[in-house]
Amino acid sequence: MAAWQGSLLDLEESLALRPVADGLTRRDLGRGAWLDVRPGWLSGGDELLEHLGRVVPWRAERRQMYDSIVDVPRLTCFYDERESLPHPVLDEARRMLSAHYRPELGEDFATAGLCLYRDGHDSVAWHGDRIGRSRDTDTMIAILSVGADRPLSLRPRGGGASLRVAAGHGDLVVMGGSAQRTFDHAILKTSEDVGPRISIQFRVRGVR
Repeated sequence: MAAWQGSLLDLEESLALRPVADGLTRRDLGRGAWLDVRPGWLSGGDELLEHLGRVVPWRAERRQMYDSIVDVPRLTCFYDERESLPHPVLDEARRMLSAHYRPELGEDFATAGLCLYRDGHDSVAWHGDRIGRSRDTDTMIAILSVGADRPLSLRPRGGGASLRVAAGHGDLVVMGGSAQRTFDHAILKTSEDVGPRISIQFRVRGVR
């Protein structure tokens, strides 16, 4: 993984999670969908970025594209609810998210999917997390980002204006309500010289 040049401020801070509710704002997207943003939820994220880049068993996915099999331009790793997460702070993040959202969600976050975007050429195309219960049931996807700022783009399914949400170093973004069914989201390629970014997506049981 390419080196992440952390800020001097981040290097001076210890790896820790701040309260979820502090600075959390919700945006109504319409169609029953909403988006929560909590900037700077995690401090000291350089340490977590380096650790995950080194210890996670990253794998490259391949998929059919017309008449060819091509590499998906990012690396991934999935941890189901029976597997240990690769750093204790991620266990704590899952506990804190579950405690905060349980009254609204009705259950705990269970799994964690990790994605590594190595540079601006890595991306994920427009999609919704609609495998499993989220195909026809409201759910939440909570995303913690570490590393380079790669905005999360969202647009209504079937057409409409798109929006971009900052997903910077230590930020938390939560997509909720009908967002997976009524909106698509993406991390788009960029020509800018950006370093690596890792996103950690917490989901409930039976949703991918």
